[in-house]
Amino acid sequence: MSYFAGRAVVVTGAGAGIGQQLSVKLARQGALLSLIDRDRSSLRETMNIIGVQHNSHLISHIDVTDRTAMNACAAETSEKFGGIDAVFNNAGILYSGDILDSQFPDIEHVMNVNFWGVVNGSKAFLPFIIRSDRGHVINVSSAFGLMSAPGYAAYNAAKFAVRGFTESLRQEMLISHPQVRVTCVFPGGIKTSIARSARMADALDRMLVIESFEKNIARTEPEIAASLILRGVERGRSRILVGKDARLVDVVTRISSAGYQRILPALNSARSGRSTGRSSL
Repeated sequence: MSYFAGRAVVVTGAGAGIGQQLSVKLARQGALLSLIDRDRSSLRETMNIIGVQHNSHLISHIDVTDRTAMNACAAETSEKFGGIDAVFNNAGILYSGDILDSQFPDIEHVMNVNFWGVVNGSKAFLPFIIRSDRGHVINVSSAFGLMSAPGYAAYNAAKFAVRGFTESLRQEMLISHPQVRVTCVFPGGIKTSIARSARMADALDRMLVIESFEKNIARTEPEIAASLILRGVERGRSRILVGKDARLVDVVTRISSAGYQRILPALNSARSGRSTGRSSL
């Protein structure tokens, strides 16, 4: 029997990318799914790929920044399935732009989705998850939650915050609810539409940033990323690195400590300067 068979599992950002592939693979394992995404059409696409009757799972057109709606979804999910066993707090967005060029609303938006969305999901579903005999909270950070980069201060801040929040939550569960496992996921560049839907500072060449991301950074297929994440979750890993680039970032930051902060600006200057735009993880 597969690890998630018969288990009630929540996935945020289920309409595309890693979230969609997690949903598909979990459905194939026989999980009972509660799928969340703010995009109705994308969520419908995921359900079509899964190929089951919609009433077999719960679908919610919710923005993870809506705390009230997330709490209501948690209660509805528990009522429908008789409990909740796991939540994948996966929903996230990208923002590119130097601090001087970035507007407060853009920075706040990144923090609201990428950090507070994870907090909202964790807080909403955790009270139900601790009642499970095999509860699990999986929060998605980024390789940029391990290493910061010029032009991504807002994104770095949110993903570093997810890492700190998740590592603290894991320790709290070890103390008070040791049956609950907590995992932080660090994907590198994934082949999704995240760059095309990203907000960017006006000073950047939007198409150049997108082209650079898709050509040089986005190397791992979402399907492979989802498989690696599920394998790590099944093995009870506290940290899951997704992609060779994420593993490289992990090694570099461990070896160099703060030294990498001199390397990245030098590399950026060598790539024809600020006018070319930047890539991201």
